[in-house]
Order: sequence, then C-alpha cells, then structure tokens
Amino acid sequence: MQINRYKSYEHMSQAVANLVVQQVQRKPDSLICFPSGESPTAMLRILVKLAEDGKVDFNHAHFVALDEWVGLDKNNAGSCSYYLNEHFFSQVDLSPTQIRFFDATAPDLDRECQKMNDYISRLGGLDIMIVGIGMNGHIGLNEPGAIFKAYANHSALDPVTVDVAQKYFKQQPHLSKGITLGLGHLAEAKTPVLMASGEKKADIIAQALNGPVSSSVPASIFQTLPNAQVFLDEDAAAKLFSDQEC
Repeated sequence: MQINRYKSYEHMSQAVANLVVQQVQRKPDSLICFPSGESPTAMLRILVKLAEDGKVDFNHAHFVALDEWVGLDKNNAGSCSYYLNEHFFSQVDLSPTQIRFFDATAPDLDRECQKMNDYISRLGGLDIMIVGIGMNGHIGLNEPGAIFKAYANHSALDPVTVDVAQKYFKQQPHLSKGITLGLGHLAEAKTPVLMASGEKKADIIAQALNGPVSSSVPASIFQTLPNAQVFLDEDAAAKLFSDQEC
C-alpha cells in the first residue's frame, strides 16, 4: 500500500485522474471501476475535460459501477447509476456496451451479482478499482462485517450508511440493502485505489490504515494490498501515523 498525500482535494483528484489516464494510455481496453459519492466528483470532471481536449481516448475502455442501492433504478436522481451517468458517462463518447451497472431492481439479486462477476472475469479482471470510504469504514456497500474474499454481493445496510445516504436524495428514500462489487474484487484488481478528502474522514482513515486489519472496518483490507494506491488530501490524512506528501 502506498499512501499519497496532497495539499487539496483538487490536487488529489487530479492525481487520481492522471492515474486513470496513464492506465488507459498503457492499455486502451482497460476495465475500470468508478464509485459514486462526493469523493470522485472532481476526478470525473477532470477526466471529462481531458477526453474533450483529446488527451485521453476512452473508446476502447470498459467501465463498471461500484455499487447501487437495492430497489432504485438508474432514473432515480439519488442512485449511483444516475450519478455516474450525470458526471461521466453521458459526457464522454461511449457505447452502452462499454458500461455495466448493477440492476438493483432485478428480482434475483444473486443472479445479478453472478452476472457482474462473469462480466469482470470475461474481461480479464479489473485494471483499476477506485473506491471511497464510508464513515463506518465501508468500501462500496461492503458494510462492517463484510467478508474479505467475497465478490459481488448484496446485504443489509449499516444504520450509519443509511443515515449518511440521505444527503443524496431530495425526498427521504427507504434504503435497506445494497448491491456491490466485493472486497475480493478489490484484492484482485491490478491497481486498487482509495480516495478520501475532508476532515470528517480523518478518524476513519486513521482507523482503517493504521489500526488493526478487521472485517469490522472493511477499508482496513488496504493494509494487505501491496499494489494499492491511497490518495488523500491533507485534512483526510491529518491523523495518520505517516504518509507521503505529493
């Protein structure tokens, strides 16, 4: 695990965007996982601008969404699919065949998980898997207690996740389950990436990266991943024992 610290959220976001660009330039048909939420917004904006300026070509790349709220479809403004479409997919020249979302309204969620697993396997595994970190240490919607070796899965949401999620919705939704790529996918990704910003993430970042490795803090899996890259702004990194300045 390499920890990279940046002076600001914007600098951190530029660094993650640069990593994605370098990957696509090196391997045009890369398979990339993007998360939704606050952390990746600037990174996605930067990637859109780089594509518009002709500095990166995503025409041969493939993308999967990290997770989704069970019961929500892609047209719900609070859904992860809607976020990624708004901030990235609708703004770059991609074919629908290049993008794979979870269908969180599917009647058989186990089969939906298997379809995602098969898709990733068929494309040779994830080249980059970018994730954020929840206030309870979750990765994607792998909640506290998640199995480190699990692949795509669905499970009940932790109360902390449900509470924090309300900010993404104009009207309070009924959220009880999530469907997500698994920590097994993260462990097998060629480059697992964690990005976090802001003072509010400082405690959980320190717990995940300096505390014991435990399923009670799913993000602590990063301590076991030698190829992992962690990108933090100064506020998020403030309580770590040590880090690198970039």
